Amino acid sequence: MNQLFSKFLPVVVTALMGTASAAHAEQVTPSAAAGEKKAAMCIGCHGIPGYQASFPEVHKVPMIGGQGAKYIVAALGEYQKGDRKHPTMKAIAASLTEQDLADLAAFYEKQGVAGAEKTVPPAPANVTALLDKGKCVTCHGADFNTAISGEYPKLAGQHADYLYVALKAYQTTGKPNVGRANPTMQAQIQGFTHAELKLLANYLGSLKTDLTVQPQSRFR
Repeated sequence: MNQLFSKFLPVVVTALMGTASAAHAEQVTPSAAAGEKKAAMCIGCHGIPGYQASFPEVHKVPMIGGQGAKYIVAALGEYQKGDRKHPTMKAIAASLTEQDLADLAAFYEKQGVAGAEKTVPPAPANVTALLDKGKCVTCHGADFNTAISGEYPKLAGQHADYLYVALKAYQTTGKPNVGRANPTMQAQIQGFTHAELKLLANYLGSLKTDLTVQPQSRFR
């Protein structure tokens, strides 16, 4: 009897875990309408065109309207885990449930201007060399609006100063409040100088984009 029990125990456990996971997944149904109501904590920065943050240096906060929902969830998850160390974003993300993440992501994803034709002008030779060196197209797509996975961000048209700060963060280690720990990006970015990162950021920021900032009243 013990041998028979031991033989089938892993199968039973796997089946139970699968059932639990499926039930958990069914509980999280993204709702853009719910996300709009939960976005009050976001609009103070991300709902103001041209709004600038001062940490770790002055830069415009990123446009998140039109970003893919999977990317928004993944990014907020990295703040929750501490892989992204920005103190304000970590504190906000820590308060969010999986349902909150899904709702906010659905709300911001629908704000994009997808569908508009976007032609990518030829990059200068020095920029092309940097894009090839970083294998940027491999993940983020030829137009930098269409990544190979929804968990990768759209880069085209994003604020160049934000992109520069974000790229430098992948080179930063050993600081409690600055840095990003994504191993793929860390590996790709380590060989770049800050001047090269700024060149990349300026080029990407000049491209046509799906991203938007939709001003919203802080009072609801």
